[in-house]
Amino acid sequence: MNIQAITQRLHAIRDRNDWQRFHSPKNLAMAASVEMAELVEIFQWLSEDESRQLPAERLEHAGQEVGDILMYLLLMCSELGIDMEQALLSKLADNERRFAR
Repeated sequence: MNIQAITQRLHAIRDRNDWQRFHSPKNLAMAASVEMAELVEIFQWLSEDESRQLPAERLEHAGQEVGDILMYLLLMCSELGIDMEQALLSKLADNERRFAR
């Protein structure tokens, strides 16, 4: 995945639609949260086994919500100057240290 290229595409959509004025970090965090809630709703009331074996339609819907969440997170990282890949790698290394056995 080329994060920089994807972010550029997101910026092109944002700029074409004059959405940058709405893309404050606060608004992007709230939007990502709303999309996460929509992802959670797909799994509401399912058993553990059912959640692991989603029908094709629900699995596609889950993928769409994951895409929405990632897009908002990419835009938020862009607004805040956070290198998403570095943030992820740093957190992964931290977890490896904290949870090493």
